[in-house]
This record gives sequence, structure tokens and C-alpha cells, in this order.
Amino acid sequence: MSMALTLVPGAVTLADWHAVYDGAPVALAPDCRDAVEAAAAAVAAMAAGGEAVYGVNTGFGKLAQTRIDDADLGTLQRNLVLSHASGVGAPLPGDIVRLTMALKLASLGQGASGVRWATLELLEAMLRHDLLPVIPAQGSVGASGDLAPLAHLAAAMIGVGEINGVLADAALAEAGLTPAVLGPKEGLALLNGTQVSTALALAGLFEIDRVFQSALITGAMSVDAALASDVPFDARIHALRPQPGQRDAAAALRALIADSDIRASHADCGKVQDPYSLRCQPQVMGACLDLMRHAAATLVCEGNSVTDNPLVLADAGAALSGGNFHAEPVAFAADMLALAVAEIGALAERRIALLTDGSISGLAPFLTEQPGLNSGFMLAHVTAAALAAENKQRAAPVSVDSLPTSANQEDHVSMATHGARRLLPMAENAAGIVGIELLAAAQGLDLHAPLVTSPVLERVRARVREAVPKLEDDRFMAPDLARATALVRDGALADLAGAALDSVGIGP
Repeated sequence: MSMALTLVPGAVTLADWHAVYDGAPVALAPDCRDAVEAAAAAVAAMAAGGEAVYGVNTGFGKLAQTRIDDADLGTLQRNLVLSHASGVGAPLPGDIVRLTMALKLASLGQGASGVRWATLELLEAMLRHDLLPVIPAQGSVGASGDLAPLAHLAAAMIGVGEINGVLADAALAEAGLTPAVLGPKEGLALLNGTQVSTALALAGLFEIDRVFQSALITGAMSVDAALASDVPFDARIHALRPQPGQRDAAAALRALIADSDIRASHADCGKVQDPYSLRCQPQVMGACLDLMRHAAATLVCEGNSVTDNPLVLADAGAALSGGNFHAEPVAFAADMLALAVAEIGALAERRIALLTDGSISGLAPFLTEQPGLNSGFMLAHVTAAALAAENKQRAAPVSVDSLPTSANQEDHVSMATHGARRLLPMAENAAGIVGIELLAAAQGLDLHAPLVTSPVLERVRARVREAVPKLEDDRFMAPDLARATALVRDGALADLAGAALDSVGIGP
């Protein structure tokens, strides 16, 4: 574990969570053990006392007034986990489960949940051995936390359910691990919290960020392909409307297109204004960047929070019942990200439409030099339009929806979990749109030969041509689109752009 990323509860950065999502091994900072054990001792004292404490010696939700006998406290926690493991649907992807487990580990490690250190050690060991519980994706409304999916995580820890597609108890035994026997409050602490919705939202953020950066690059390529002006990126314009994202997106676009021979060739053409999808890129993409940054800040804060209930204050020997499990901040963040990714794709789709319309772009119709015999990019644009339409339909806010649950005890919920779960497929759709623009813009640049675009964008075009040759005559296009989308999704374009994108980071 010498190379493991150390999670310091309360101080985990966005870059740390990104590393976990990308597969970095993790370990909990050992110096949090004292706080964890102090809270566990406080819970043990409460369980031994005569006072009713929610989640320690009472029932749950609407049954909070029911007192549980001391002899049944262990059964109480086990029953809670088993009854709440009621998820349905396809399993969450492995990288989401790993991120969920790490988020839960960091939350419990703050020493305000009352779990024993041995329980955290088991969760850490499961991460170390890549023992990923099978967690159905559906079943959480994002209040009282992500109860159903987190219950499947907790069930795996007690040897019930599945890990990596095999029976949980067998998977633990093969790794030399013993299933947990839950103590007072431990089941509740494990399944109460916002870690699943936060993991899904963080994953969505990371994938959308890759698409965003690629869309700035393809947008700059489209500017040159359409012989458009770079005046709209002038810093003086954006100084007069100093929205941070707009300013930073404009700086990135200026850097991407700097020193273009194509741009220089028509510097004095007299053309005054271009369509909005080219001219207003700083304003639209900048607004998306502002939303992404706000969502990132919210999700980092959530990842450094304790979101179960009740919260244990060891120094006061108290357990406070509150509502930190309500995932409204995550729901709002997910809604913002859904709006941003829908608009990133919508703007790119409009640029594809522009490039393929020779009456606007001045390029060959559908970017083919023998139109009629060839259809060129006609249907590639139709595909982009279909993907953009799907994302528009998915972008409606979920945070304004609520269905009361638990006999009206949980009478307002956030719907954060499925609000965050839609982000990955939306990011994939947007990557497909931007991938199509990548090919269309590269084709448009090819049609201006022997003139070349900027040095940065020439690097990008060269990489595209390594993967997909210029479209001379119609051919089976699906593999071309898949390869271009892969360049968007894996961050290859952003790597080629390098310092040109330094202004558009989403967080520290």
C-alpha cells in the first residue's frame, strides 16, 4: 500500500477523487483512528445506558419510537441492512462502486458516525483487494441517504449478497477476510449517507469535463474550417462582461487558434459576424464552465462531509439526529451538470450543421467534394442531432421532484441519485456529438489545403488522421465515429492541446 492514495477525512481534494475514479488504490489516514474509536466508545456507552437513542437502541424511520431490547441490538442492525438491500436494475459500474466505497470510508473516518475501527479496516481491505459489491443502480430517492444501494454495500460486508459476481461470503473468505458482525449503529452508519449519488455525480463531472475540453478544441477547429472570425474571442470583449467562465473559455479559444495560417488568409475579408454557434462560444461554454466549477465545489464539500444520522459527538457523549443525509446539494449539482453537458452537445451539433451546410460554411455540401454521388457527413449530422435531442430530454431538473416515502416520515426527498446517474450516459452522448464535430471540422480544414490551421490544432488534426483518414468517397462510417468519440472520451485531444487549456480547469 506504499503507493496508495491516502484519504485524509475532511481534506480530500477533487484531484484525489479523480484519482480514485481512475483506479488509484486508497488507504485511510491512520491518524483518524483515535476519533473513530472515541465515537465508537460513545455509542457503546449509549447502548449500555437507559436512554433511547435513535438508531442505537430504537427502530428506524417511522419506527423510531420503538425501543429495542439490549439482546436484540445486533439483530437490529443486521435486519436493517437486509431489509434495506432492496435495489433493482443493472449493477453500478465497478469504478462507481470503488468511488462509493472510498467516499464512505472517508466519511466514517471523520469519527462522527460511531462505527468501530475494525469495520473501517474491513472496508479498506475490500478496496485493497478490489472486492466490489454488486450494487443495483436503482432504488434510492436521495434522502435518508442512498439507503438501498448502500445497504447492498453493507450486506456484502456482512457476507450477504454478491461481490464481483460471486457470493459475498465466499469472496471475503478467498481474500482471507471475515464478514463483519455489526455493533450498535454500525448498520445504520453504513447505509445512511449520500455516497452513491456523490460518486455518480463526481464520475459525471469528470467525464463531462473531458467532453468540455474536447468541445473547445473542436469548436476552435470549426472556426477555422468555416473561415470565421476570432475577434469574438478578444480579451477586451470579455473584460466588459467579466463572467469567470466566459473569460477563461475565451482565453482557451484564443490560445487554440493562435498563429493559424487559415485565419491569416482571410483577416481582411470584410466579414462582420458569424453564426452564434461560432461567435458565442465563450459565452455559452463559459456559462457551462461556471456550472461545472460550482458543481465541483459542491461535490468536494460533500465528499468531505459526514452524511449519516444520528451524528455522534464523542466529546459530549451525545448523538444528534439531523438531516445531513438529505442529498439536495448533490441533486442541484447533478442538475447543473446535466444542463451544462446538454448545452455543450447542443452547441457542437449546431456547428456540425453549419459545417455541412455549404450555403453557410462556404465548404463543399456535406463536406464531400463529389456531392450527389456521395452523401458525405449528411447522416453523421443526423446522428449528432439525435444525440443532442436525447440529452435535451434528459436535462430536465430532477431536484424539483419529490415523492414522500416511509409513511410520510421522509416527506421530501432530493431524487439526487437518479439525477446523478443520468450524467454518464449524457456525457457519452455529448462525446459522440463532439466526436462527429471533430471529424467534420478536420474534413473542413483538409479542404483548405495547402493552408494549415494553428500549431495546436494541427497536432490535433494529425492525431485525428492517424485514427481516421480523410473522407474522399462514402464509406462505412460507424467505425470512424467510434474512433473519433474515443479520442474525445479518453482525453487525447486535451493532452495534445496542453497549455492552451490551462485557463479552463474545474477545480484545484
